[in-house]
Amino acid sequence: MELQSLTKAVPAPDACVVVIDDDTEFRESLERLLRSAGLHARAFASIAEFVNSEPPDSPICLVLDVRMPGRSGLEFQRDLAAAGETLPIVFITGHGDIPMTVQAMKAGAIEFLTKPFRDQELLDAVNVGLNRDRERRENQQSLGALKARFEELTPRERAILIQVVQGRLNKQIAGDLGITETTVKVHRSNMMHKIEAASLPELCRMADKLNLLPKKPERP
Repeated sequence: MELQSLTKAVPAPDACVVVIDDDTEFRESLERLLRSAGLHARAFASIAEFVNSEPPDSPICLVLDVRMPGRSGLEFQRDLAAAGETLPIVFITGHGDIPMTVQAMKAGAIEFLTKPFRDQELLDAVNVGLNRDRERRENQQSLGALKARFEELTPRERAILIQVVQGRLNKQIAGDLGITETTVKVHRSNMMHKIEAASLPELCRMADKLNLLPKKPERP
């Protein structure tokens, strides 16, 4: 099954809980529960039905039945991981076992609930998932904005940025680049302003997020 990109989405409310369960009665009961708690819910009878739909452009939490016709919940969790998607998942099942639970939790599931479960257990797990996805989306947006600011830097400003975060002094940078120390200061000031770094420690954190510096080799 080919996954539709979950980053290409249509407008939706602030948060959305996606329920995927082949049991119509149970699926509709979960919808009613989520809506009674003030949550926007969308329900699907299968993984394929969800994959072929337009995903919401909002924080999302998946509530998946472990065993369904076609792709199972656990298989879909693996599909998402392989596609680089990190959506929070709450698994529900009528016949869970310890190995299955361990597998799901190790792969990053929020919770693994065995029927019958208390309504509040599901609501608590869903809210954890929504908060986690909201934070993920905010981090992605922040990183995207940082990358855009970095792209606005000139090649010279980028070269100076990298040397600055490596701890090089203006005089040393000037010698390396064959320019005057005054010119380095001008480029450095422009670079700090354009990338919106208020201090050297903040600039170093930005460089780390952008993976601008080579990783230090691990000690054997």
